[in-house]
Amino acid sequence: MQRLLGSVATAVVLFAGGEFIAGPNTTSAGIAIDNSFDSRQQVAPFDVRALLAAARGTPPAICLLAARSLPGYGWGNWGDAPATPLTGLTTVPDYRFETGSLPAADVQLLLESLASDDACVREISVRLLGRQKGETVASGLTSRLTASEVPLREVAAFGLGLAEPANAVDALVRALRDAAPGVRANSAWALGRMEAGRALTPLIDLFRDDAEKVREAAVSAVGRMDSSTAVAALIRVVQQDKSASVRRVAAWALGGLEAREAVSVLSGVLSQDSDADVREMAAWALGNIEDRKGATALATAARSDADEDVRETAVWGLGNMGDGASVDVLGNIAASDRSSEVRGTAAWAIGQIREDGKAPAGLVQLLKDESDETRLKAAWALGQIGDAAALPAIKEALRQEKDEDVTRALIRALMKSGENSESTFKELLDSSDPQVREAAVRGLAGRGSHNPWPWPMPRPRPFP
Repeated sequence: MQRLLGSVATAVVLFAGGEFIAGPNTTSAGIAIDNSFDSRQQVAPFDVRALLAAARGTPPAICLLAARSLPGYGWGNWGDAPATPLTGLTTVPDYRFETGSLPAADVQLLLESLASDDACVREISVRLLGRQKGETVASGLTSRLTASEVPLREVAAFGLGLAEPANAVDALVRALRDAAPGVRANSAWALGRMEAGRALTPLIDLFRDDAEKVREAAVSAVGRMDSSTAVAALIRVVQQDKSASVRRVAAWALGGLEAREAVSVLSGVLSQDSDADVREMAAWALGNIEDRKGATALATAARSDADEDVRETAVWGLGNMGDGASVDVLGNIAASDRSSEVRGTAAWAIGQIREDGKAPAGLVQLLKDESDETRLKAAWALGQIGDAAALPAIKEALRQEKDEDVTRALIRALMKSGENSESTFKELLDSSDPQVREAAVRGLAGRGSHNPWPWPMPRPRPFP
């Protein structure tokens, strides 16, 4: 039963969201999680068969908490259905973790449970405590930072990061010197969440820590603090750290700080680092800093990096930077890159820059792309540019297009590019497709600033 309880209860932690705990992408119970969001990828599948097998026979109280961790949307409270499989089986209160408080006795029980020999019990306890405020939780967690047991010190530091009590900063700074790497890492993570400026120097000192997870947590924490004094140390990390994951977070931190003095270094990282994830983050950082000194490195990566994600993020960087000199490069990429994601983002970038009102041939070519999303972005970009020379291609694409969103974007592009012939308007208004007629009417009425006009966006991943 204990094994079953532990297996199912791991789902309960999801209601608080994934966080960095004692190591990248794991919980203190050793459960792998994925904090990143990437609309290009489906969420990694978990073993549904194993989950259902573990659920059989689990106490209803635990099962209800696990069920409540799963999201629901729509009218009313997603959990207010009148008859669910667990209706009447348990009286577990429906705590409002975001706004409410647990009874004092429950808080004390949770604090005592942090010392459990069961990792799942510790995990649930600390996450429930992390949603509570008040001196009892703050002092209870802080006092456990000096406990003799390493797991208890680790979970206490994690809990303080969740609860974020201001009076725990000094204790967490002292814990940065703890003998256990997990305690140091969680303390650094907690201080980063609290954006405790007076912890900046001790955190920078951890950039030389022997443990990779400690260095990564410290660099990430510093990146969350808006302080230019850390730039020099972050530059050393992104150039010299032996861990790719640490270098990647350092690149993210430099980009978040918009450190212009790091542009040349990040350009070198983008062209030379052996790890694609590091190069991708360097491309994002250069785009976020928006210093045109980084445009050459971004253009080179966009044309020739072997990794699709690096090329797409470099293309995004050029568009975000608004570098008009990059339009020709982006046009060539739109016409020739083997990835539809890269081609589509190149179209977005061209539309974002839109300086001279001329559409490159590569962008016009994308109106025939095999990807609906890429054609959508190309049509949107042509509407942004408003190049009358593209009208024949837009008209031809409109006659062939089957996708509703792309059709609306093409109509927008048609009107933005100066189409004013009576025959064209009559053809659109007489269309048998109500979506086409609606789009035409909206365009003629000058109501093209909102739906149904598309607003394609790129997919950079700026979080470590």
